[in-house]
Amino acid sequence: MKEIRAVIRPQKLPRLREVLRAIPGFPGMTISKVAGCGSTSRHTPNTIKEVLTDFTDKVRIEIIAPDEMADALVDHIVQVASTGQTGDGLVWVTDIQRAVFIRKNVGSDGV
Repeated sequence: MKEIRAVIRPQKLPRLREVLRAIPGFPGMTISKVAGCGSTSRHTPNTIKEVLTDFTDKVRIEIIAPDEMADALVDHIVQVASTGQTGDGLVWVTDIQRAVFIRKNVGSDGV
């Protein structure tokens, strides 16, 4: 299994969701609002206000998928999220040793 993480522009999320959900067997995803800055900046903050607000809002997507789906999912993410501009985001893939779905099984005693 693979974990695919991507940080993308928030306005790209609706289209990405549509594209990924159309893939047969798509396993689902978790979305988080995040903010960050790149390693190189066009502007160096000079005041404390600039230092505290020198972050760009992004969305982080996390997907746990079978090995055979990982490359296709990454390709779709890159294709949909790309604008050709600095700050489009990042996608990375890591190996998952084990993943377990958490479910509540209700027994006959209601517990």
